[in-house]
Amino acid sequence: MFEKINQAIIVVDGWVWGLPLIVFILAVGIMLTARLGLLQVFHLPRALKYMFINENDGEGEVSSFGALCTALSATIGTGNIVGVATAVCAGGPGALFWMVVAAFFGMATKFSEGVLAVKYRVLDETGHALGGPFYYIERGMGKQWSWLAKIFAVFGLCVGLMGIGTFTQVNGISSAVNNFFDPQSLHTVNIIGRDYSISVVIAGLLVTLCVALVVIGGIKRIASVSQVIVPFMAAVYILSALLLVVTNITAVPGAIVEIVKGAFNPAAVTGGIVGSITVAMQKGIARGIFSNEAGLGSAPIAAAAAQTKEPVRQGLVSMTGTFIDTIVICTMTGISIVVTGAWKVEGLEGVEVTTYAFQNGLPFSPQIAAFILMLCLVFFAFTTILGWDYYSERCLEYLAKGSRKPIPYFRWLYIFCVFIGPYMTVEAVWNIADIFNGLMAFPNLIALIALSGVVVKESREYFSRHKNM
Repeated sequence: MFEKINQAIIVVDGWVWGLPLIVFILAVGIMLTARLGLLQVFHLPRALKYMFINENDGEGEVSSFGALCTALSATIGTGNIVGVATAVCAGGPGALFWMVVAAFFGMATKFSEGVLAVKYRVLDETGHALGGPFYYIERGMGKQWSWLAKIFAVFGLCVGLMGIGTFTQVNGISSAVNNFFDPQSLHTVNIIGRDYSISVVIAGLLVTLCVALVVIGGIKRIASVSQVIVPFMAAVYILSALLLVVTNITAVPGAIVEIVKGAFNPAAVTGGIVGSITVAMQKGIARGIFSNEAGLGSAPIAAAAAQTKEPVRQGLVSMTGTFIDTIVICTMTGISIVVTGAWKVEGLEGVEVTTYAFQNGLPFSPQIAAFILMLCLVFFAFTTILGWDYYSERCLEYLAKGSRKPIPYFRWLYIFCVFIGPYMTVEAVWNIADIFNGLMAFPNLIALIALSGVVVKESREYFSRHKNM
């Protein structure tokens, strides 16, 4: 009975994250790119500058950079390390090419989400901000669409509480710690009739404590922690990957040729192991979307809290999130995997592929290289837990019609889910969370299409007022 249910869930997961959703997200990104006149090309320098220059008189709860880091805390996670490896192994090096293509169009999507989030957000007399797809659906498309906004909020609440924000991330942290400190699980403790490595138990307890200390403080504490951890760990990871590339610089031209050739003729690069361009496209685009979340509607929830009076300005800042997450970090991971040939090693999967690349590509001992990767994975996953707590809270607040009374109870429930995360091994939990994550996209994409004219109008007015900036 349970096996049949699990198989059904797997089928639904495959459909939700299959070609229909991927094509829908990509098509919306292409449409917005065309309507906005390649904004992600011509205004990227301005967007990168705005990352570090905050508005002095903007309304909101956190700085633009703080809002960006909150959004990045949820997107920069295991997908940047594990997801890229999975995509390259399943679709060949060409999957990385399609991942970057998806991210390029996703930048226009993320820009539009940021614009609408700020334009249609609600600010109370205390400066508390609430916004995101549920508000730009309801306030932008009209009250008659509030049912669609509620559907999005329910999906978002389920994603945060039931998996992507809790179980999968803390499980990934405890597994990474266990693989480094006690890979053979020689030191165990029995919990409810099952043996677990002591390293798993300790890691789970420490993560739970740290999460509790941060999330109880709300968005301002989450943003302040994210502003420290996200830039630091992203810099450590990028510099490590860059060092790997420089150390193996002679292999880089060949790797780039493999990536481009593999995008259009995978069999020529893989020797027939991966022979379908459809698979290369599907794996690369799907992993890219899953990593940067452009189109899923999560990031605009954080963007709505930014201290700004200019929707377009925050849209530009939001756009840099996709650039950093996928075009920079995921690309560095992918090149590291291709340069070292880690994707060709039989028997390796997921994080093991990236670990192999770091151990064989960096000019350090394998133990030090593995430690650096473990540290990055732990902190990336930790910040994802923080980011999704914030997203879930805002979804709950919307469903409670703006009341914050349920939030303290929800935070303790969220912390409890983090606490039990290391001991959750049911595959169905991950697949259900994956389904909800994908379903979030449909209401959001409908709103982006319906309100694309608003985004274009706001953009033209803003850029005409700031021609010389």
